[in-house]
Amino acid sequence: METCDVLIAGGGPAGSTCAWALRKAGLDVMVVDRSSFPRDKVCAGWITTQVAAELELDLDAYGQGRTLQAITGFRTGVIGRERDVEIEYGRPVSYGIRRCEFDDYLLRRSGARVELGAPVTTLRREGGCWIVNDQLRASMLVGAGGHFCSVAQHVNGPPAALDGSALVVAREAEFAIGPGDAALFTTRPETPELFFSQDLKGYGWCFRKQGYVNVGFGSLDRHLLPQATSDFTTFLARRGTIPARRNWPWRGHAYLLHEQTPRRIVGEGLVLIGDAAGLAYPRSGEGIRPAIESGLIAASTIVEAEGRYTCDRLEPYQSRLRRRLGASTPPALSRLLPPAALASCARLLLGVPLFVRHIVLDRWFLHAHDSALAVS
Repeated sequence: METCDVLIAGGGPAGSTCAWALRKAGLDVMVVDRSSFPRDKVCAGWITTQVAAELELDLDAYGQGRTLQAITGFRTGVIGRERDVEIEYGRPVSYGIRRCEFDDYLLRRSGARVELGAPVTTLRREGGCWIVNDQLRASMLVGAGGHFCSVAQHVNGPPAALDGSALVVAREAEFAIGPGDAALFTTRPETPELFFSQDLKGYGWCFRKQGYVNVGFGSLDRHLLPQATSDFTTFLARRGTIPARRNWPWRGHAYLLHEQTPRRIVGEGLVLIGDAAGLAYPRSGEGIRPAIESGLIAASTIVEAEGRYTCDRLEPYQSRLRRRLGASTPPALSRLLPPAALASCARLLLGVPLFVRHIVLDRWFLHAHDSALAVS
């Protein structure tokens, strides 16, 4: 039976970042994933400058042979409304990436042993260790397999048992721009477009990154997602942003928002990170930065535990994560106004440049006031 200090189930950004930090501390780490890498992932595909700093990412080196699109502004609005707002920062505030490249890069550079095409099928606790697939033994287990993570299901039960009100569903299509088709896609590469639904329960995006386009829609209502996505692409085509009547290669995804549906994320010799822990930002639905930060915080907690992976020694991971991500509580205004009035006010505010820049973009999407995480 193969052994390691820490076994990480899931090789996405959360798992690979955790593995990278643990390997730097000298631990023997193995990452297993059901997929073969490079593999794609449903995601708009951009990272903030803070994420690049947290990963110690050499942007010049990463951009050699990979997609790396500097983002210096955003165009935002409401679907169906002609008026929109363009915000320009005059400097990169994010970078567009392709998940098939980004995730593979992080996993390969982690320095961990990697076993791909290896789903977690059996899991049991024995002699103070975790036994995975009757083949792997580890003192410490990290669940990093996303919303449907097998380790998370072992701890919390199947996702169907969770309250669906906190579930975000998304449809996305990413594809190369065909020869001669560049003029049909008018979104500027440095300025992604974000448009909110009339009920503000979802938003769509159109993002051009070098030779690729990513179009998608995320919603809190899984039943309305197909129609909402269709309405959004019709809106974009009417604006001349994308060509009409194209069969986009749609793919779907689901994940939980932070603290709206609490999950148990710490156990004996076990922690959950990333989407397996349900950590996506509640306002934007972004999952990459919370995933990476949870991986770093988990790694630092594991190192500090010095091989004694009891619940009490791993509990600091949960409290540190809570301090970092904060509590997801509704703003006071939402408690005073009925939903229809609140939505009406928000739609008006989405036409105000100061609100869009300082609240929607800086606070909800970029988390500009949260500096890069420093983990010793």
